[in-house]
Parts: sequence; structure tokens; C-alpha cells
Amino acid sequence: MNKKTIFLNELKRFFKFILQEMKPKGKLLTPFNIISIPIMILGFILIILRFVKGLGYATNLSQEFPWGFWIGFDVVTGVAFAGGAYVITFVVYVMKVEKYHPIVKVTVLNGLLAYMFYAGALVLDLGKPWNIFNPIIGNSFGYNSVLFLVAWHFLLYMATEFLEFSPTIAQWLGWKKLQKILKSLTVGAVIFGITLSMLHQSGLGSLFLMAKSKIHPLWYSEFIPVLFFVSSIFAGLSMVIFEGTISHKVFKDKIDAKHHKAFDEMMIGLARGAAITMFVYYFFKALLFIHEGQWSYLMDSWGILYLIEVIGLVLIPCFMFAYGAKNRSLGIIRTAAILTMIGIILNRLNISIITFNWNIPAVYYPSWMEIVITMMIIFTEIWVFRWIVRRMPVFED
Repeated sequence: MNKKTIFLNELKRFFKFILQEMKPKGKLLTPFNIISIPIMILGFILIILRFVKGLGYATNLSQEFPWGFWIGFDVVTGVAFAGGAYVITFVVYVMKVEKYHPIVKVTVLNGLLAYMFYAGALVLDLGKPWNIFNPIIGNSFGYNSVLFLVAWHFLLYMATEFLEFSPTIAQWLGWKKLQKILKSLTVGAVIFGITLSMLHQSGLGSLFLMAKSKIHPLWYSEFIPVLFFVSSIFAGLSMVIFEGTISHKVFKDKIDAKHHKAFDEMMIGLARGAAITMFVYYFFKALLFIHEGQWSYLMDSWGILYLIEVIGLVLIPCFMFAYGAKNRSLGIIRTAAILTMIGIILNRLNISIITFNWNIPAVYYPSWMEIVITMMIIFTEIWVFRWIVRRMPVFED
């Protein structure tokens, strides 16, 4: 048998395998499917209308509010929640804490999908989507632009996370030699990815340094990049706890008994890490608040919103994480994770949307189409995640 015949047979086997894997696995008529499918169809139609009729048709953006819900929630908030990938890989591959190894692949997969879909949301928000390459090549922005740095961090980090997850894909396809080669690159990819993610998380905050006159003083600080980076740590850990709890129940048939037993210990360890980083974040916020002498800003509705965010959704969950970890209460830990995620959403939206141009009469509200398309992006990401987990060895060592 010559090499051409062998190649054609392998190609035929590959396509046959892929077609076989495309068949649905599991029940079709589930509550999630019934809710998500109509929203995904409607969202896809609205995306077409957005590109045909322009941003003005689908959004409530204006000259005063050029960044809306797609940037504030899908990108700025979503990237913070994707921070679990660089935190967990750092703990496992750099600090050598092996007890978290069972959740490395699923966490990296979550981060990879998050960046891929949030990049798609970024394309939606551009008035001329074909100009998305401009910040990457430095055109119109220049090489000293923060946007140029963020674009390259974003692009390289997506490629790095794909490289980190690629051994799982090779294992799924049965390419053992390639899998071995890719696994040998894991540690280098992880270190490079951690560096990129730290720069990217802080880089997003750096974008808002140029909006000092527009962001409310309670939320603006020259240390926004540091606050974005620190908050991305406990945001990512909270997402890992939240997503891990759901995956542990939905995909329990994919997880072996040993990992089932270790799950509680992993969640308690993540809660300790979240409590420590949340305390550091709260200390930074309190220090900045006192140093800037911002007491007078607490006397109106903006001050109430600030206290709800900083005390109700940072300090209280911080103590809940600490209490839950000490007393081994998973219920309290999960509740704290949800409150923390709400706090991250509120913080990012406060900076990018709610308090942006706080001193002018105009107010921005996302249109129903912006919300539906965002829901469509989230549901599509969950569908892709579910498809991969049910076929690839994501929960296997």
C-alpha cells in the first residue's frame, strides 16, 4: 500500500469520525434547550440585521456613549470571569499544587471559549467590523496606543490557551505522537499565557485612564489597571466555583470517583484564595478612598451604589468565603461566589457604562436587541462547551 492510499484512508477515517461525533448526545428536549434555541435563532437574525442596517438599528449607542452593553458586559466583564484559567494554571504548573490538576483542562477550555466569543462580541460593537485589524497592525492608533497592546495581548492569549488545550484535542482524535509533542509545550505556554493575561487584565483597565473627566470619581483611579488585575483573580475563582458546581452535577458521569471525592477540597481551597485576594482588593479600594478624601461623594445615590458594590458585594462575600472555607460549608462558598460575580458585573458596568458621563443629562440604556444578542452569545458558548465536554477527555487526567 503506497503513501497516497494510506493518506486517503486516514483522511476518510478522520472525516467519518468527525461525522460520527457530530451526532447529538443526550436528551434533546431539555429545559435548557427549549429556552436557549429560540433565543439563539432570534439572536442570529438580529446579528444579520445589525450588519445590514448598522449599529444605530440594533443599539442605543451615541456620540456620548460609544461603548455600550456589548463592550461593558461581554468584553470588559467577560474577560474578568475568564481569569480563572491563568490563576488555576499558575497554581498547578508553577506552584505545583497538584490537587487542582483535575480542573485544569475544563478551566482552560472555559477561558478559551470566553475569549473567542467575547472577541466575536467585540466585532459586533465596531461600526466598521472590517477595521478590526487596525489596532493589531497599529494603523490609526500607533504602536504606543493602549489599544494596540490590548489587541495583541488578546490575540496572543487566545492562541496560547488553544495551545494549552490542544493536547486534549489530539487525545480525542487519537493522535498520540502529536499529543506528546503538545504536552511538552504546556509549561512554556502556561508561563507565557500567565504573563499575557496579567498584562491583558490590567490593560483593559488602562483604557479607562483616558476617561478621567467622564468616570465618576468614586470609580476612577490611576490604579484602575491594578484593581482590574486583582479583581480578575477572585472573579475567575468565583466563576470556577460556580461553573464547577454545575459541571459536577451535569457531567457527573464523565468524572471518576476519585475526583468526585476531591471536589469539595478543591472548592474550599479556591474559596481561601478568593477570600485573600478580595481582602487585598478591598484594602486597595479603602486606601484609595481615604487618600483621595472622597467622603463627600457618599451623600447621594452614587455613594449608595458605591457602598453596595464595595461592602455588599466585596467585603461581605470576602468574609463569607473565609467563613465557608474554615467551616467547610460549600453552600456558603457557592453563595459567596454568586455574590462576587454580581459584584464584578456591577463594578465593570459602573466603570464602562453606568457612571460613564455621569455628569451629563444623557443616559444610556441597552436596547432589547443588545440584550438578546448577548444572551445568544452566552447560550452559544454553553452549547459549544457542552459539545466539547461530552466528546473530548476534558475531565480525564
